[in-house]
Amino acid sequence: MMESVINLLPDAVANQIAAGEVIQRPASIVKELLENAIDSGASKIQLIVKDSGKSLIQVIDNGCGMTQKDAIMSFERHATSKINNAQDLFSLYTKGFRGEALASICAVAHVEMKTRRAKDELGFHIVNEGSKIKTQDPISTQQGTSISVKNLFFNIPARRKFLKSNSVETRHIIDEFQRVALIHPEIVFTLVSNENELYHLEKRNFRQRIVSVFGKSFDEKLVPILEETDIVNISGFIGKPEFAKKTRGEQFFFANNRFIKSSYLHHAVGQAMDGLLPPKSHPSYFIQLEIDPSEVDINIHPTKTEIKFSDEKSIYAILRAATKQSLNKFKVAPTLDFDQETSFQTYNASSNGPISEPKIRINPDFNPFDEVQESEAKKWSSGSSFKESNSKGSFDWKSLYENDNDLKNEKFDDLFVDIKFEEEHEQKTILNEDTQTSFTFIKQVYNQFIQTFYNGTLIFIDQRRAHERVLYEHFSSALASQKNPSQQLLFPESISLQASDAELLKSILPELQKMGIDINEFGSSDFVVNGLPADLHALNAKQLIEQLIEQFKMNPDEVKIDKREALAKSLSKNIAIKRGIKMETEEMRELLIQLFQCESPFVNPRGKSTFFNFTAQEINDKLG
Repeated sequence: MMESVINLLPDAVANQIAAGEVIQRPASIVKELLENAIDSGASKIQLIVKDSGKSLIQVIDNGCGMTQKDAIMSFERHATSKINNAQDLFSLYTKGFRGEALASICAVAHVEMKTRRAKDELGFHIVNEGSKIKTQDPISTQQGTSISVKNLFFNIPARRKFLKSNSVETRHIIDEFQRVALIHPEIVFTLVSNENELYHLEKRNFRQRIVSVFGKSFDEKLVPILEETDIVNISGFIGKPEFAKKTRGEQFFFANNRFIKSSYLHHAVGQAMDGLLPPKSHPSYFIQLEIDPSEVDINIHPTKTEIKFSDEKSIYAILRAATKQSLNKFKVAPTLDFDQETSFQTYNASSNGPISEPKIRINPDFNPFDEVQESEAKKWSSGSSFKESNSKGSFDWKSLYENDNDLKNEKFDDLFVDIKFEEEHEQKTILNEDTQTSFTFIKQVYNQFIQTFYNGTLIFIDQRRAHERVLYEHFSSALASQKNPSQQLLFPESISLQASDAELLKSILPELQKMGIDINEFGSSDFVVNGLPADLHALNAKQLIEQLIEQFKMNPDEVKIDKREALAKSLSKNIAIKRGIKMETEEMRELLIQLFQCESPFVNPRGKSTFFNFTAQEINDKLG
């Protein structure tokens, strides 16, 4: 008889495997417990976390509560009050339905529950550790349910080791809290982190809830969207295009009051705003979709954030059309002004006289085979300005080096990105000891590049990339030495951020202070800037901090590798002189001197070339 090799897993192991799908980090527990509290009919929900949820996650609600039997059953796998059969999966209006949340949480943490129904005098206190109920006793407690999750991943050290820093995990918790709180403005929500109240959201309408979560400045940024069809009802708000950000920040889709992620629907909004958004920017939106539950499959992913629509193409088309209509209705989309369109100019006739026939100016004696007349034809085709410019005897070459309307938007990046130097020592011959005093013929080209001549070589420098390199090495040195004096502002500047951005800023405060940015916390989400480094003193402190936060959010991988290096890169990119800015000769000379004193003057901090050069021989070779 063959020996059996397939065995049933113990419940504890099965629960831990399920927990690996459902409970990925503390924020996953926050999501599950908040959704259970909403399903209980609560009108007030409080979330309390300590050490970013690693030590404690507690959710307190005033919902319906449970009996002792129901409370014990809630810890079992696939025990739920939401469905009775498979058909119920297609008529769901609740958040949870699988009955896996509490069982999965108990498998990887210590869980304590207190619950009481309104009609009961006493409630029940249950302690569950590692999927085993330790105690269950009657207790005097308030109506509703309080669940405390402690010592997350106590029995799986490897999972706990892979958790991120407290600031990162807190931001994930805030994200989950916002997703739940936004779509339920009828519920009072509170979030307390390490005894600091980050949010206290009173009962409001949807627009007021958005403003309460993301700040008062959001009120002016929102445009209503509303469309009702037989397939889907769409409501909510979209952000005005001029307020779009470089990061995918405030983008929320809700299907039947459930937060979802959908790149397909995101594309629909983006298509509707095509041509309105700044380059490489993303729109903000808070859009609710109300659709027949039988037309939606929400059981395709353990976290329930990805769903499947039966008629995706129709919903895509309706959403895109509704977004366009909303932008047009509130005069956000640009309109054609035919009075200003030169190709449609009309003739304003006098009311007293007849309309005269337009005259066409021609030369009746023109002969294309006559060289003299051919020369004369050029004058006719070019107009008087051509004749006048030639009468001066020279062309205005100076215009090449200043703002040129035809060329100022030209993209010159390719000149610098793919430059390949044959030998490094050839490049270093430019950078000898006399470099500081030997730059001649310094000129700005297109207000973007610096042209100079040195030692028989013509050099073109990208002013922005060169300044980035100079600033990057300056900030890197300041972080290494921890000595960069701060110049106090005449009037300290206050900065108020949303909670997730505030947590990100807190994580880099020590590095900012080392660089001479005198900034301190002034509350849970408020900060005050008292001083800036002397070389940054003229900058807008609030704008500088907001740009830094955006830069960190755009490049999260850099922060993981080296926070100090990422900060130096972000600061240099945000502060460097922009293309299109006119520079004086001495400013350009000083920038060149500083660039060629850098350890790596050839590339900016992101690896793109700062300059290229031509020798007289290379120019001759190009000309043939």
